[in-house]
Amino acid sequence: MRILPVSLRVILVELADLDETLALFASLQAEPIAGVDEVLPAARTLMIRFQPDLVAPEALAAALSERDLTVRAERPGALVEVPTVYDGEDLEEVARLTGLTVEEVIRRHGSCEFTVAFSGFAPGFGYLVGGDEALHVPRRQSPRTRIPPGSVALAGPFSGVYPQASPGGWQIIGTTPVPMWDLTRSPPAFFQPGDRVRFVPIDADEAARLAQAEAARARPSEVGEGGEGGLEVLAAPMPALFQDRGRFDETRQGVSASGALDAGAMRAANRLVGNRTDAPVLEITGGGFRMKARERAIVAFAGAPAPLTLTEAGGRSLPAESGQALALEPGDVLSLGHPAAGLRSYLALRGGFLVSPVLGSASTDTLAHVGPPSVLAGHVLRADPEREAIRGAVEAPVPPPFPCPAPGETVTLDVVMGPRTDWFTPEAIARLEAQSFEVTPQSNRVGLRLEGEAPLAKLDRGELPSEGTATGAIQVPHSGQPVLFLADHPLTGGYPVIATVAEHHLDLAGQIPVRARIRFRAIRPFAEIAPTPSKDTP
Repeated sequence: MRILPVSLRVILVELADLDETLALFASLQAEPIAGVDEVLPAARTLMIRFQPDLVAPEALAAALSERDLTVRAERPGALVEVPTVYDGEDLEEVARLTGLTVEEVIRRHGSCEFTVAFSGFAPGFGYLVGGDEALHVPRRQSPRTRIPPGSVALAGPFSGVYPQASPGGWQIIGTTPVPMWDLTRSPPAFFQPGDRVRFVPIDADEAARLAQAEAARARPSEVGEGGEGGLEVLAAPMPALFQDRGRFDETRQGVSASGALDAGAMRAANRLVGNRTDAPVLEITGGGFRMKARERAIVAFAGAPAPLTLTEAGGRSLPAESGQALALEPGDVLSLGHPAAGLRSYLALRGGFLVSPVLGSASTDTLAHVGPPSVLAGHVLRADPEREAIRGAVEAPVPPPFPCPAPGETVTLDVVMGPRTDWFTPEAIARLEAQSFEVTPQSNRVGLRLEGEAPLAKLDRGELPSEGTATGAIQVPHSGQPVLFLADHPLTGGYPVIATVAEHHLDLAGQIPVRARIRFRAIRPFAEIAPTPSKDTP
């Protein structure tokens, strides 16, 4: 067992194999450790989020090292059947790699009983183990840029089903018409960790019938259009997104937390209108947002400083500023300009927005496609009639905690080295701090794609099994140009993470615009966490 640092509040436990991983995971579920908030299992690791004021990482490492890893977890989950057409474009390649015929590959896969070991990559994606060892095949040398949803695939000892269209390198052997992720189901994921899974061969006609039945179920819209009252959106050049503090305790379904990228600005906007600090807000990227009040309302903007214009129904302009409460009358038009620095502004409405939570949160996850729909021109924003978000009176303007960076400026972010720093050459480790990285236009809520003068080279250590990733992780793909994961990042990843942004700089990272530059400053060197017993640690 190795205990590796991820950030100031997250560690990674590396184990010998999947059996040890599941044994430790089951032990932590049966006997939790005080101060541990979340445990995410993967192929050979557990990613553990903890509260450092309740348990020190060294004491946590000591408690973990005392657990018995020889007790194998029972997997008494439900039996789930996946109707499958074995028509995958990699069937012949899998047959060649295994030395079997195509017919034998289909027969062996369809006769296995798999177990869902863990979830990750995308909501509803389960890593299935326990299949025929003769079907263990490597990932494709060149990953596809798009794999259709419902694709049944193999990679190493795992089988799985892609829940949505996404890039991927697994070998596709079939398709299923049954959605792996459906928010109209409870739970939305078709199978859960511990479930037993069998793939049932069907023909194309049966697949078409099942697909038609699934398509007949429609999900109603959650964003209002027309009607009386509310705030009418007149312009939204970039779709605005509802966000709150994020959704938690859904990792077993492959769902990450998401949430506002600048959580401090979200809280500040809510305080300005007298709401609870965790009430849903509207995250607006790049400015250009304009809305018209159709009833009295109190609103406030916080985050990236952008010019505001308040125009009365009669055409008179009134002074307006971000960072303060604004009283709107029917007919008033409020326009948010483009920020000269920073990227994201947050709009709060006194009483809170009327928006239906999804899996306990109003946050929209752009990668997982979980949460309320985007807000566009023509949509009407309404206040919650129950007014449950109101905490008290509006508050005085609050100065932002940090100056938002502008394009061309250089931002310094504190990082904790790990968990896979030792996968990189000494030159790459030194280069992470020595050079600056430009934020490229391919950046979004999933992550900042960075470009440095020299790529970060890895040691030849083979392929990294999928493991949990944290917000702020600096993942380095084959190109050597890093990606800084933001709130909508995938739950697991297969590229090594050289370092992770410290939690106190995550809000700042969420405000870095394209063409700004980032320098990383290591506040903790890479080192395995040595167990130190603590009297108050169980």
